[in-house]
Amino acid sequence: MTMRLALLPLVFALAAHAREPLAQRIAHTDPSKFRVAKSVHAGAGELHYMGMFDAATFSTNFIFLHRGVIPPGGGIGHHFHNHMEEMFVIFDGEAQFTVNGRTSLLQGPAGAPCRMGSSHAIYNPTGKPVQWMNIAVGSIKGKYDATDLGDDRVGVPLDPKPVFITMRLDKSRAAAVQGGPVKYRRVLQPEVFYTNWSYVDHYVVPAGAAVPKQAKQGVEEFWYVVSGEGKVTVGNETAPVKAGDAVPVFLGEAKSFANTGSGDLELMVVGVTRAKWALE
Repeated sequence: MTMRLALLPLVFALAAHAREPLAQRIAHTDPSKFRVAKSVHAGAGELHYMGMFDAATFSTNFIFLHRGVIPPGGGIGHHFHNHMEEMFVIFDGEAQFTVNGRTSLLQGPAGAPCRMGSSHAIYNPTGKPVQWMNIAVGSIKGKYDATDLGDDRVGVPLDPKPVFITMRLDKSRAAAVQGGPVKYRRVLQPEVFYTNWSYVDHYVVPAGAAVPKQAKQGVEEFWYVVSGEGKVTVGNETAPVKAGDAVPVFLGEAKSFANTGSGDLELMVVGVTRAKWALE
């Protein structure tokens, strides 16, 4: 009986997901919905962003997906996470990333995970806005924590080469999948993370090609459209997607992505498992 009761929240969550049409699940980047936040974690300037998914979206320990813009002179101040992990991502331009007090300039599209028990920050020193994303996964379902250090990281010394883990969405490094037209690379491995955050993947789908339909029993994902346009099929439903869209895929759901545009359809995938070494 105890086990049955423990499984009920998961069953109800999956049932709720199943009732929502695919087109309504897809989150769209919409600058008109960005909120303006000043001095985030005692950081410099402003941050403009919106929430795309939150802890209620998934049954795993995914906490949120935020998408926005860091204006010139803006950023997020230096702070610690002790029960969760985050990753800041920039899709264009450049920004100064800090992890555990060491700072380097990264060129987009790139990101740097902040592993559990570490500190991080980001700052835009340029004269142009930077397209930004923040992904958070917890060690406890729905648990967010942060301890600010009162440090905006403006004017700090820079390391020419980062002394922390970084990732780059480099299309030239993606390899053909089984000799076909679709290219793929696992950008970050499960070993990078301490939480149930399992991986970050990168797909490049040329015009007319598609990512074959597949399902993962122990993993939930979101697929973010970095560039291009296409259509996504989850189960028996199909919906259009374009740059800036994020598609949640729940436990056991089969999904595929097809490129319906003239250029590459570029996808970033984040996977979170029910258990750290669950089978994909």
